[in-house]
Amino acid sequence: MKTLITAFAFGILVGSPALVQRANAAPPMGAAREKAIHECNVRAGKYVEYTWGDVEIYTYRACMTEHGQQE
Repeated sequence: MKTLITAFAFGILVGSPALVQRANAAPPMGAAREKAIHECNVRAGKYVEYTWGDVEIYTYRACMTEHGQQE
């Protein structure tokens, strides 16, 4: 019985990192999304937070929506 419990615990210990890596892996990013993120960051970069308040994030969100991407 102790051997069975030890084998089970060892299997969980060895196998669990493989499951965590798959769960935390980000999906591959397409070229269209990369281009949209870059363009929207450039467009929103004109408005710095301490002078324009929320305009920066609203500009970024609107740009990503125009490109059909999630923010």
